[in-house]
Amino acid sequence: MLVDSHCHLNYEGLVEHQQAVLERARAAGVGAFLNISTREREWGDVVATAEREPDVWASIGIHPHEAEQHADLGEGALLAAADHPRVIAIGESGLDYYYDRSERSVQRDLFRTHIAVSRKTGLPLIVHTRDADDDTAQILAEEMEKGAFPALIHCFTASAEFGRKVLDLGLTISISGIVTFKNARELQEFAAEVPENRLLVETDSPFLAPVPHRGKTCEPAFVRNTAEFVAGLRGESVETLAANTTRNFYALFSKATP
Repeated sequence: MLVDSHCHLNYEGLVEHQQAVLERARAAGVGAFLNISTREREWGDVVATAEREPDVWASIGIHPHEAEQHADLGEGALLAAADHPRVIAIGESGLDYYYDRSERSVQRDLFRTHIAVSRKTGLPLIVHTRDADDDTAQILAEEMEKGAFPALIHCFTASAEFGRKVLDLGLTISISGIVTFKNARELQEFAAEVPENRLLVETDSPFLAPVPHRGKTCEPAFVRNTAEFVAGLRGESVETLAANTTRNFYALFSKATP
């Protein structure tokens, strides 16, 4: 069994035929899904999907692109939403300096708010980081000193140096279909060295379809293509990688039940 540890089932491209999307993924051997939110107005729909589908779980959080629109969001709103039995994660949250759609200081403040909620609830923090390695690593290290919290870097595309820093902090690394792209040589090399107990796979669907589906709307079923590719990089069978990443998912997201 595989787990798609990061997908957006309520986004355009998937939500219109969500049930068929889930059925295709299950037929491909995907046994669980973490449905991610990126803005407060999505929380209700994301949680409703998890209520309806027993193998779908939900996260609640604010993407850094949306930080300025949620600058006044306090811990209370996140804590209240996180209390739902189908919510197993906080995020995605973090820093995105590539697009800079929100003021960087606002992104950093809201990131720390999410970290505080992760620490208080024990729910893992799903971290988005792009072109912000130094600030992301610094904030994670500073916040870990205040008190440990579980976390992962989703859709890892950063440097191996950054990857080793966050592994040293105790984080997990999640690999998306980007690893299958021809120009992802550094990522491919790093994916081969991530410890087997710190590795997850994801689609980030409907984005980032892996080879051989590039150019198509990405679906959770395609996590199998990513898993097969990563297994090849690591010199192991896809069955071994699937078993390890599934175990890692339930160890990290301990509120979820198989």
